[in-house]
Amino acid sequence: MAIRVALQHVTRYRYDRFVAISPHEVKLRPAPHTRTPILSYSLSVSPEEHFVNWQQDPHGNFCARYVFPKEAKELTFTVALVADMTVINPFDFFVEKYAEVFPFEYPVGLKTELAPYLNAEVTGPLLTQWMEEWRASGPRPGVSTTDYLVEINRRLNSQIRYLVRMEPGVQTCEETLTKRSGSCRDTAWLLVQIFRHLGLAARFVSGYLIQLAADIKALDGPSGTDKDFTDLHAWAEVFVPGAGWVGLDPTSGLLAGEGHIPLACSAVPGNAAPIQGMTGVAEVKFEFEMSVIRMHEDPRVTKPFSDLEWRRLLKLGKKVDEELFEQDVRLTQGGEPTFVSADDMDGPEWNFTALSPAKRRLAGVFASRLKQSFGTGAMYHFGQGKWYPGEPLPRWALGLYWRTDDKPIWKDDRLVAAEGKDYGFGPAEAKRFAEELAGALRLSAGYVIPAYEDVWDALREESQIPLNVDPLQSDLSKSEERGRLARVLERGLGEVVGYVLPLKPEERIPLPSDMPGGVKIH
Repeated sequence: MAIRVALQHVTRYRYDRFVAISPHEVKLRPAPHTRTPILSYSLSVSPEEHFVNWQQDPHGNFCARYVFPKEAKELTFTVALVADMTVINPFDFFVEKYAEVFPFEYPVGLKTELAPYLNAEVTGPLLTQWMEEWRASGPRPGVSTTDYLVEINRRLNSQIRYLVRMEPGVQTCEETLTKRSGSCRDTAWLLVQIFRHLGLAARFVSGYLIQLAADIKALDGPSGTDKDFTDLHAWAEVFVPGAGWVGLDPTSGLLAGEGHIPLACSAVPGNAAPIQGMTGVAEVKFEFEMSVIRMHEDPRVTKPFSDLEWRRLLKLGKKVDEELFEQDVRLTQGGEPTFVSADDMDGPEWNFTALSPAKRRLAGVFASRLKQSFGTGAMYHFGQGKWYPGEPLPRWALGLYWRTDDKPIWKDDRLVAAEGKDYGFGPAEAKRFAEELAGALRLSAGYVIPAYEDVWDALREESQIPLNVDPLQSDLSKSEERGRLARVLERGLGEVVGYVLPLKPEERIPLPSDMPGGVKIH
């Protein structure tokens, strides 16, 4: 899903007289490390008669230095950008082995480079108390670094109330903890100081925050904003070896995502100011405007095609059908719906792996509910699904079969074996069942053929295992193919594993008069 938005940000100063304007440093260009793709960007300035030099400050932020040779009564900075709001997984990062568990130490060389971001202020009594309570009630040492950072951010969000504060500057940590409230910049600076006192390099970030209204209300928890909006915002970034700078927003209690566009990052808040400069003495009127509009949206389940788009698609489809008919091209089409668990949307089985115990369990629950709702008297069938090249075993497929006249095909669900339960049946019972089935089909017992594992295939697989690896070790069960080989070798290659009753369609078998039609035996 792709949503592209256009953001406009206007900052205007109106003076009651012509004033001299000193050089201004402007940090309103997305920082190099922003994860949100910026498709276009422009910064226009009035008065138009000026000189500009783009540079990067010591922290790597883009900085435009404007020089104005003449006096003016108005100074305006206008930013226009287009951003791709494709969803970003904020946890999609790698952590170096030595930093996976907290606490950890930065290597000496790295610690030297991070020195400005490790410089913690002297703690006041309230921050000291907060740190003591955190060490006493927070996660114990040995927890993953990611979980540790998330919990700090979440706790600060629950303790400090957000408010819009128009006064300039940033509150001290003591002020924020005393009031238990603050603007985004106040809470961000408090989080930076907490990280530094824990030995973590952290920096202050100012940037844009874009929040888009959801297509539908959330199933649980807050639904977020009810309209699209953007604003200047502040948050913190902490340096995690391997991951780099990871953004955490204590105002929301979340990690920085696609809506967070950093403009300036610095060791102290003052160096991250969007605009810095002076003018001559005058009465000034300050104006500030921000807006965001959606330029493009891909259709999706929660917001499908509009009526006009549907008409265009149907018109195009009709034209294609006519051309295919003229050329005598015949097509077949099928569908395969895919479901994603609401409880674990980022789980591997819902993104890239085909199978998992969780998916199998949920499929069984789903099939059972379908049977109760739609298929009274249905036959529940667990069978072989698709078998893809390179996979050692076929996938599973669940089926429900029932009659449209409401007459039951299967009456007693107690006769259906529960998966995973050992009923004590073995090869002898399997042989007896196959022979009884053959007799019911008026076939002799000689039609039943015992089946064995492929000896040569098993030996070939075993020969590919390194000499110092025992294929019978239980840890090989983590690999599906090697786990199967281990079970085969442990059971023995000469043991019967099943029975086959080969049949082919030859004639229709008479059925009871109350069943329409007949079936072929395969």
